[in-house]
Amino acid sequence: MKKAFLFTLLLFTSFLYSQVRFEGVITDSMGNTIMGANVIAIEKESKVLDGFGISSDSGFYRISLKKNTDYQVKISFIGFQQIELDLNLSEDFEKNFVLEEQAEALDEVEIVYEMPVTIKGDTIVYNADSFNTGSEKKLGDVLKNLPGIEVTDDGTIEVEGKEITKITVEGKDFFDGDSKLATQNLPANAVGKVEVLRNFTENNQLRNVTNNEDNIAINISLKSGKDKFWFGEILGGAGNDDTFLAAPKIFYYAKDLSMSLFGNSNNIGDPVLSRRDFY
Repeated sequence: MKKAFLFTLLLFTSFLYSQVRFEGVITDSMGNTIMGANVIAIEKESKVLDGFGISSDSGFYRISLKKNTDYQVKISFIGFQQIELDLNLSEDFEKNFVLEEQAEALDEVEIVYEMPVTIKGDTIVYNADSFNTGSEKKLGDVLKNLPGIEVTDDGTIEVEGKEITKITVEGKDFFDGDSKLATQNLPANAVGKVEVLRNFTENNQLRNVTNNEDNIAINISLKSGKDKFWFGEILGGAGNDDTFLAAPKIFYYAKDLSMSLFGNSNNIGDPVLSRRDFY
């Protein structure tokens, strides 16, 4: 037992020593600190987003990176020119950045840049494609990529350690607000943005009156072209001894109509419908 504990401790210690801190302060050209600037680090070899941070109200940012690894780092904020640099660190490194205001683009050139994360009051908005690797199948896979969000094995969603109270699609109840049903069924390629709503309440008039700090909800904004679509899966099979199983789980989403179909027909002794069929 002691050897196992020592081995685990050595692994954890080795992991800590393989990480370096990259931190500093982000300001504008007048010396004013910038809150909400994005700092992302993309590993050059794998093209994977490996580090991400948002500057605080004091302009401070910090991300953890792997030692002796080649990164492309991007610092960005709406209305300012993006800074890019190559980075390979062997030890903790402090660097401050000054963002310059973006000059007006020429009429014939339109520059469009979408920040990975934006903060609007109590709402954090993630641009899903900024974090996707292309291997995501369901909403749960998308959420696992987002900093500060965790998805447990049973599909429960947690934001900074707090379980969310509700999930909506385009601001409306879908999946009856059930996070487990949503994470395991909504296709990843339909997800445009993920909005984390802090201090959530069903009654907006009470939002600033009551204490709802522990109430966190998530709203999914769908990609363009996903205003009407079917999705789901059908589990089916047959055996040599005339046994069979057919279990559809089908959903339809539209702005003015949504529906779901669950079924289970079999002769192998499985319950026709059980709670498991919904998760």
